[in-house]
Amino acid sequence: MLVDFAIEALRHGETPAEAIRQACIFRFRPILMTTLVALLGALPLAFGTGEGSEMRRPLGIAIIGGLTVSQLLTLYTTPIVYLYVDRLQEWLSSWRLFSAGSHQSAA
Repeated sequence: MLVDFAIEALRHGETPAEAIRQACIFRFRPILMTTLVALLGALPLAFGTGEGSEMRRPLGIAIIGGLTVSQLLTLYTTPIVYLYVDRLQEWLSSWRLFSAGSHQSAA
């Protein structure tokens, strides 16, 4: 969701940093709401009592822990990786231009 929104902002003339910033601002609420719904749905598994609850509790705890960690990774690492990939693309395209220019001058 973040990257798709950022790519669309790039098409409208934003810089990569501004595009991913806007994506984080506008898509934060839907991402957070989706994660919270799934997390709250796992609460009865983690804290439930009754027959067989000792079998379901580890699953609920794993779901809650996984969703929490993935939410943090999504919100913090996706913008960073997006900007690094953009810089890598710029570097590779400038390197290709440099490489193509040295081939033409050598011939």
